Amino acid sequence: MKTAIETSVAERVAGSRAITSTGKKTPGPRRSIAECLAPLNKIAAQSPNLVAYHDARFMSGSETYVLPRYVFVGPQGGDTPIHFGIFAGLHGDKLESVHAVVQFIKMLEANPELARGYCLSFYPLCNPTGYEDGTHFPRSGKDLNREFWKNSSEPEIWLLQAELLSRSFQGIILLQTDDISHGFYGCSGGVTLAKHLLRQGYCVEYAKAVLTAPTKARLRPFEIVYKTPATLPSYMNEIAFIGALQMVLTEYREFIAYGANL
Repeated sequence: MKTAIETSVAERVAGSRAITSTGKKTPGPRRSIAECLAPLNKIAAQSPNLVAYHDARFMSGSETYVLPRYVFVGPQGGDTPIHFGIFAGLHGDKLESVHAVVQFIKMLEANPELARGYCLSFYPLCNPTGYEDGTHFPRSGKDLNREFWKNSSEPEIWLLQAELLSRSFQGIILLQTDDISHGFYGCSGGVTLAKHLLRQGYCVEYAKAVLTAPTKARLRPFEIVYKTPATLPSYMNEIAFIGALQMVLTEYREFIAYGANL
């Protein structure tokens, strides 16, 4: 029997995405960023837990775009909140991570206890022009995944790096659907956290060009990239991302508690 979140995701996918017999998505009209973010903006307008920030802006041609950030503050956990940054939509043609973040925030709003002790910054659309156009890369044609900490001229990278520099995240999580991945797994820069936070398949070390904290960060956060295969139905990847986020919140909270008792 499917859980409520599985049913919600599956019904939405069935109703909104057509798949051809070759497994490719049929072309559609230009995607609406406003429509994508509407559920989150609606929650933020009514919720005591979620705040929407739309002040990080950049120009693409003559159009202005926003790099949206949503901050969910869970119930107080007895200490300073644990601050995670959760990033999605770095590739505009891979929508699973974007939809997973929207669904996960809805889940948190329905059950804030899942985020007890956390302050979670969500970046659901790291590549707004790619999302709008349905393209892997932004309109510059560059792979944002390979532009971090390289003196890039990409405005999305400027804004994301500014967030990574200023927010002092204790954990950075990137959600990605990968064309060459053959299963669901996570990559981490540290063996200890990989073992504790990545209960299923994991690999240690990953390309340093991928979204990470600055190398000179005073306090180095843990960094995880969760990957799902593009060959699976989209709703399955979305459910996998949601499950991974639930797991890492639980496991990291227990990891911190265990360390405090040593």
